[in-house]
Amino acid sequence: MEALQQLIEAAWDDRSLLQDPQIQQAIRDVVETLDKGQQRIAQLGLDGSWQVNEWLKKAVLLYFPIQAMQTIEVGPFEFHDKIPLKTNYASLGVRVVPNAVTRYGAFLEKGVIQMPSYVNIGAWVGSGTMIDTWATVGSCAQIGRNVHLSGGVGIGGVLEPPQASPTIIEDDCFIGSRCIVVEGVRVEREAVLGANVVLTRSTHIIDVTGAEPVIHKGVVPAGSVVIPGTYTKSFPAGDYQVACALIIGKRTASTDKKVSLNEVLRDYQIAV
Repeated sequence: MEALQQLIEAAWDDRSLLQDPQIQQAIRDVVETLDKGQQRIAQLGLDGSWQVNEWLKKAVLLYFPIQAMQTIEVGPFEFHDKIPLKTNYASLGVRVVPNAVTRYGAFLEKGVIQMPSYVNIGAWVGSGTMIDTWATVGSCAQIGRNVHLSGGVGIGGVLEPPQASPTIIEDDCFIGSRCIVVEGVRVEREAVLGANVVLTRSTHIIDVTGAEPVIHKGVVPAGSVVIPGTYTKSFPAGDYQVACALIIGKRTASTDKKVSLNEVLRDYQIAV
């Protein structure tokens, strides 16, 4: 990996090197490691924080200019793109329902279920996760194990700048219908987002469970139960309601996560 990283860094600094067959092969070798799950764009460090492997993101970005456009035919469907489609789902142990699409360079761990949805290059999706109908997992997004991405969920992608953190959904989370999570927001393990929650880097995530509100940005704390809300903000033209997310409770600890999830949804009357 160290030798590959050196080649990728050299090509990143000098794009004329992209004409070198050795450099092109190095880029393709790196993307293959992402496709097979041997490398990840981001991973948990020893200190419990997420570390971004910037050079891997650079390899993905360099993959596009060295790829030629090609026509891809799948039965009656035709695509015209630079990136191949992922294949060999049976050997991977992944269930893929027509018309689901995953791009080559994304990794789906054994036990993933993909309804008609989309997973982009560089993404990592853990075992037991359901990607429901019309959900999208953006480039380099990291989706943990036993996550449910409900219908129409949009998980944002990020390639540039290389040092930018990808959007991360940790293990055992439930993301409700039509939620949007973008700009490198991290949803910590076992959190529940009710339908239509929108999270960006600047979104106020307000914990309203105590005597005073506590505002988070960019991170949903572990086990939080979240619904969409608004708060009042003053502008030169007057006071207006601005979208936010409200933490209204905590998920109950349980060895059976699905039972716990059902209890949370019932107790807090959350739309999913």
